[in-house]
Amino acid sequence: MTKPTIIREDQDSFFYNLRFMLIVCVLVGNALEPLITRFAGAEALFLWIYTFHMPLFVWVTGYFARHSVQGAPGRNVLKQIAVQYVLFQTLYALMDYTVFHTPHMRLSFFAPYLLLWFLASHFCWRLLLRLSLSWKPMYRLMTSILLGVIAGYLPIDGFWLSFSRTFVFLPFFMIGYDYGGVIRSRLQSGLARNVAAALSAGLLIWIAFGGLGISAGWLTGNMTYAELGRHEWYAGIYRLGVYTLEMGSGALFLAWVPSLTSKLTDMGRRTLYVFLLHGFLVRLTVWSGAYNNMETSLYIPVIVCIALMFAITLAHPVVRHAFRPLIEPDLSRFHFNRQGGLKRSAPWFR
Repeated sequence: MTKPTIIREDQDSFFYNLRFMLIVCVLVGNALEPLITRFAGAEALFLWIYTFHMPLFVWVTGYFARHSVQGAPGRNVLKQIAVQYVLFQTLYALMDYTVFHTPHMRLSFFAPYLLLWFLASHFCWRLLLRLSLSWKPMYRLMTSILLGVIAGYLPIDGFWLSFSRTFVFLPFFMIGYDYGGVIRSRLQSGLARNVAAALSAGLLIWIAFGGLGISAGWLTGNMTYAELGRHEWYAGIYRLGVYTLEMGSGALFLAWVPSLTSKLTDMGRRTLYVFLLHGFLVRLTVWSGAYNNMETSLYIPVIVCIALMFAITLAHPVVRHAFRPLIEPDLSRFHFNRQGGLKRSAPWFR
């Protein structure tokens, strides 16, 4: 007699499940972006995704950072993020130069290429966290919110080393680090969970009917208040309103996330590969002209299914085996412990 499959519930399993669901949302959002000016349905789905997916992704990242901030593990993670950023910034630039023949192409490590802003910001979030580890968690959170609000007033190009997004999304990293486990343990089940899931779907319907009334720039976090059309001295209040929306939408979306360990959990352990590699697929799809032939909103569910398929494929163990030397290089050769032996670096994107 074969033994029954044991499905267990684990707090980390919840976060891995959430991480894979969020990386699917990242792919769907990036795939829909070329269509948001043409189809209202694409714009509604895009805006709904952006009300929660990056705040929650940063939150999850903060949660998993709790064991690798200080000491040698923390330094190893920072080195790995830096190597990944330099390497993929170069690869994406080479693709633009050789495949797409982008005019006036110039490689710069101070302007993150598309999705690579997350690596630059993650590096900075960890540094800011290390600087504030002696503070009480509430002080860290309040300071991060204040910095997120102030960032919108500064006349600085938000793309420069992902300056704007670093501070705008900083509160979610701090919440994940300090309160991620507590929030997870207090998630309701049963009727309350079903109601939250229904409200999350209701938010999508509300946005589809024009209820949101803000531009995507408020959700992407890379624009100043002036660029968003708000020149008033109290423009920061709008940022607080957006924070409220994102926290509410994120809390509702958590109701969709299963807690049991499953294949979803396993794929959630390899989202780093999906994250770093999917940009090549999206850029190649846009370059191929495939979007030019999409003349009806019926293509939206097709795009969602293809994005899901890409995410599952890129999270496959075979992809990890093939690209691990590139994405998770062994940096131990560059680091020696006190006994003179080599010390292995731990992957930051567990």
